[in-house]
Amino acid sequence: MREKVLRTAEELGLRVDVRKLDRPTRTVHEAASAVGCEDAQIAKSIVFVADGDPVIVIASGEHRIDTYKLAELLDVAEVRQASADEVRAATGFSVGGVPPFAHDLPVVFDEALLRHDHVFAAGGDGNSLVEVDPRSLVSCTKATVAQIGA
Repeated sequence: MREKVLRTAEELGLRVDVRKLDRPTRTVHEAASAVGCEDAQIAKSIVFVADGDPVIVIASGEHRIDTYKLAELLDVAEVRQASADEVRAATGFSVGGVPPFAHDLPVVFDEALLRHDHVFAAGGDGNSLVEVDPRSLVSCTKATVAQIGA
């Protein structure tokens, strides 16, 4: 899966630095500790189902996602977090390894991540993180940027 992430980054012209970790990182804090950054620099990719359609939210590790704000932004009646099976079906990746690109889903990007020169996101599996410029990430994913933190 990591190869798909690297290949897609290259196709998008996105410069990423891949960090292969010794062990999986299950939490934002573990990921931040592993690469030596603040929790706020972890760009967590979370799949939601909005009125039946999957969407990826790339959110700062410093806060939770406000599903009411997300529903309003997407102009939908219902938003819920996708199940593990729905995540894999929609993205081709497992929970914990979903990158912010390398899928064909619409992307909502947490504006809080734009305060940083670089952020760290999942790199296709639970043991890889990619370091990337958040502005480049917004551009290549054609993301909708919004305040979505709770």
